Amino acid sequence: MSQEETRIAIVTGASRGIGAEIAKTIAGAGRHVVLMARNEDKLAQVKSEIESAGGAASTASVDVSDHAGFAEAIEQVGKTHGRLDILVNNAGITRDNLLLRMTDEEFDDVISTNLKSVFVACRAALRPMMRGKWGRIVNVGSVSGLIGNAGQGNYAAAKAGLIGLTRSLAREMASKRITANVVAPGFIATDMTDVLPDQVKQGAVAITPLGRFGQPEEIAGAVGYLTSEQAGFVTGQVLAVDGGMTMC
Repeated sequence: MSQEETRIAIVTGASRGIGAEIAKTIAGAGRHVVLMARNEDKLAQVKSEIESAGGAASTASVDVSDHAGFAEAIEQVGKTHGRLDILVNNAGITRDNLLLRMTDEEFDDVISTNLKSVFVACRAALRPMMRGKWGRIVNVGSVSGLIGNAGQGNYAAAKAGLIGLTRSLAREMASKRITANVVAPGFIATDMTDVLPDQVKQGAVAITPLGRFGQPEEIAGAVGYLTSEQAGFVTGQVLAVDGGMTMC
């Protein structure tokens, strides 16, 4: 593929953790990655790391819960680069609480950020992908969306909804050579899990057959495959990268 035909990718939540590793992996495969998140300083750091490794990246400060602004940012990527080939929806939040205590705001915030924003992003990305007659969409879910998790009714609902949305999209877009898949991480060593109490961490390891937390690079590897040329016959799938937690 020539320089003029370089695949253009968007990765949301790309300022740290899993999102940053996904962006680095995709850039390492020769794509130009547009890094999206709220923290401009952290985005600039990831961009610098990608460029130091010989990759290409640009940044866009975006709040995915601002649905109109988010859609506009995605559309602008297509206009700026003349194409959009890959979309990875990784950004998300948690507002954990037991269902009896969960407020409407806690529920709505998570659904808006973790599910509706993905719908908004996919809708905005489809037209440039259809014009290019090629596309890869990967939505980052969670094992919570497969098996539920106490105290995360809102988060689990959003991630379960993500699966239905992705599979519907996969059916709608198959004839256009646009694939859509979900990667569902288990317990991954990130800033978010670092703050968990030791007892919770030990419990997570105990229910993971491989007996450890996963690494962000292991999620990035799965996303890297699903966004590659070689994954053209894989669509509508949920790939659990969870150390075997959901194998039963």
